[in-house]
Amino acid sequence: MSLPSALRGPRLAVVVGLALLAFAGNSLLARLALRDGGMDPASFTALRLASGALVLWVLAAAFRPAASGRGHWLSALALFAYAALFSLAYVQLEAGAGALLLFGAVQVTMIGRGLWRGERLSAWQGLGLGLALAGLAGLLLPGLTAPPPGPSLMMVAAGIAWGIYSLRGQGAGDAVRVTAGNFLRCLPFAAVFWLLMRDATRMDAAGVGYALASGALASGLGYAIWYTALPALRASTAATLQLCVPLLVALAGVAWLGEPATLRLALAALTIVGGVALVVRFRR
Repeated sequence: MSLPSALRGPRLAVVVGLALLAFAGNSLLARLALRDGGMDPASFTALRLASGALVLWVLAAAFRPAASGRGHWLSALALFAYAALFSLAYVQLEAGAGALLLFGAVQVTMIGRGLWRGERLSAWQGLGLGLALAGLAGLLLPGLTAPPPGPSLMMVAAGIAWGIYSLRGQGAGDAVRVTAGNFLRCLPFAAVFWLLMRDATRMDAAGVGYALASGALASGLGYAIWYTALPALRASTAATLQLCVPLLVALAGVAWLGEPATLRLALAALTIVGGVALVVRFRR
């Protein structure tokens, strides 16, 4: 899908910024619902996907009735794998650490695909990417403040699934219609996941509200915005831009959720931001 000229330049930057804020909101809402609230991972996943599907279906029917794109079962499976693993991991992970793991894995997946297809980074971009990855690695080195290994691996797997889903979304058709189709196709997977985990079902009003906000606003609208902008971005640039999200989540986790502000987190954030700045500034 070619991006309309009206969304290039500053307007494209605004669209990308809104999408990244929505992605940050997903981590914060999941942390509130799963770790601090009374919601179990399967119920959170099901409500998130169902509310996202509803919002996207309404958007597609109202604003994209004649556009092309229906979604795909393989893309839906990748989207569901991301959502389920994301929910399972956030039962124990802090918001900032979880977001760093998630987006680091997304970045490696997307850039790896770009390099496999012949895309090359400039010297400055390579340095920036190296700095960003060093920040991620430094956060996960063994120590008292390192996140637990099991949930960490689940979040890395969630990031790989999201990276695959992002790459499959390039050129698949109208972003809203394709994303709506993928969300709708996720619902059978989510139902099976909930049935398998039904003995652990836990819900309260706050958790349900967080799940619905995550699905309708941070996921449904956020993904539609992101996949509208994605065709205008190189795979390496898109993946590295997403490394801004863990910084936003980490700062919000410290300010709003009472998570510890450690030296490790601060150094990782500085390296990641510096790396992102180099990649974006010196892109070809």
